[in-house]
Amino acid sequence: MAAALITLVLLSYLLGSIPTGFLVAKAMGVDIRTVGSGNIGATNVFRILGKGPGIFVLTADAMKGIFVVVVMVPAFQRITEPDRVAQYLPALAGICAILGHNYTCWLRFKGGKGIATTAGVFAALAPAAFGIALAAWLVVFAASRYVSLASIVAAVALPLAVWLTGNGALLIGVSTALGALAIYKHKANIERLRAGTENRIGAKKTEPPEGKKP
Repeated sequence: MAAALITLVLLSYLLGSIPTGFLVAKAMGVDIRTVGSGNIGATNVFRILGKGPGIFVLTADAMKGIFVVVVMVPAFQRITEPDRVAQYLPALAGICAILGHNYTCWLRFKGGKGIATTAGVFAALAPAAFGIALAAWLVVFAASRYVSLASIVAAVALPLAVWLTGNGALLIGVSTALGALAIYKHKANIERLRAGTENRIGAKKTEPPEGKKP
């Protein structure tokens, strides 16, 4: 039982830790950490490399969260059942995948902000709550064109949505903790929003990729 639990934790973290944005940008001759916001997430990839790479990174990062919950966890639950710990495995695996994304061991524990991977986890764990948080994200983004502001609002909305849709205390607690982590990871964005210097999607690029002409 203990060995299976440790294996799930490690595999979930390692899958989450795959730095998709960094790898995609590197394949295109760009170190995404040195351009734009310096973040390896989908938003910076979208802004620097364009819609195609950005959508790919967004989808891949979300799929990491979905995969650990939908594919990996059931396999481990069959090993641990009827142990009562089995019911906690989806949330545990999801948390580990998000932490892997945010603090990837492949880039000296500096990763993304976890929004896409968190979305993937909750799309699998609590689809109705995910839908509400996504709707909040879309409304705020449409009104402001700030991905960061939309993500912060979604992070606040998620635990409320988890509670409103009748999920238990475990998911309410997990979503609250992950929402707080997401907001913490946006601390630099919050400072720029307050200063009026945060970049909007659709704004003219101010810094071209390395090795390419402006």
